[in-house]
Amino acid sequence: MTLSHLWCSLTALAPEVSRGHAGDVRPAPRQGGASCRQARTALKSPPETRCAAPCPACLPALPVRVTSVEGASNKMSGAGKRVLIVFAHQEPLRSFNGALKEAAVQALSKQGCQVEVSDLYASTFNPVATRADILGDLKSTESFRYGEETAAAWEKGKLSQDIVNEQKKVQDADLVIFQFPLYWFSMPAIMKGWMDRVLTRGFAYGFPQFYESGPFTKKKALISITTGGMESMYGPTGVNGDINVILWPMQQGMLHFCGFQVLAPQISWSPSFMPEEGRKGLVAMWEQRLASVWQEKTLKFAPLELFDPKKGFVLNDDTVKNLSTKPQGLTVGQHAGKPLPPNNQTKANDASAE
Repeated sequence: MTLSHLWCSLTALAPEVSRGHAGDVRPAPRQGGASCRQARTALKSPPETRCAAPCPACLPALPVRVTSVEGASNKMSGAGKRVLIVFAHQEPLRSFNGALKEAAVQALSKQGCQVEVSDLYASTFNPVATRADILGDLKSTESFRYGEETAAAWEKGKLSQDIVNEQKKVQDADLVIFQFPLYWFSMPAIMKGWMDRVLTRGFAYGFPQFYESGPFTKKKALISITTGGMESMYGPTGVNGDINVILWPMQQGMLHFCGFQVLAPQISWSPSFMPEEGRKGLVAMWEQRLASVWQEKTLKFAPLELFDPKKGFVLNDDTVKNLSTKPQGLTVGQHAGKPLPPNNQTKANDASAE
């Protein structure tokens, strides 16, 4: 990749990301060759008609690429299942995230599922965890500890009503889908605030009720995201880094931690730089996947039995010894200084954690 190509790619993507509209149906204004020529002039590069490699500013459209589970069949429907879609986008209808949300509602409803949507922006969900989340007296009068106080409030039925409402939706759901655009290599603040406030201790986790022993072991969870950058930018050699590393805190640290059976993520790469046909293709692939989502295999995480609690919950001696003979790490997080297992957080057929 030439320096001019890198500059053009970042110049094309930066305005969209800074405005927080990664994944909108309406593409950001494309300056095309003009912006590229300006960048090449600033970098004293040759006046080429295109970048040395494809970039969003130069190409009329990106190829339709999506991360999805392969080999699924349509034998099992979701009749009688309950689905919760937690949706975080400011534009519920005229955005690509909105299109994916609506497609999921329709596809799953046709299966006989009961689908409920928590539209966080439309409902003005409060993402800030504060003392106001606990009704009545606190457990401790000395210092405020949010985790301990919300755990006690959950046991006594003293959490604020908006938290109670969301917890009931999660409790009723067989599948929870989180739909949002990738913001700063993570989720929008309002979605993170939902995680902080709704997944309280006692309700969503405890000790030792966590990971595969967590409260939600009979529930499935799936992250569906859109990106501003191309798929190649999120590869092991891409400028943004490996998407598996980005997904790890969300899928391991939030969903799997609470016991969810985590399905492979649905990643819609750079829809803002696609023509309408490309975006329709991404939606169609999402609908096709949802037709058999109930029989999908889950992502693999390192089971608790591999960790030694006497040594501070690190990998036990037998696992470390076995890992020493392997060419790659166990998972994205438990890599033991070895190369990361490819696709550990993006494909359910990865066997690295076995």
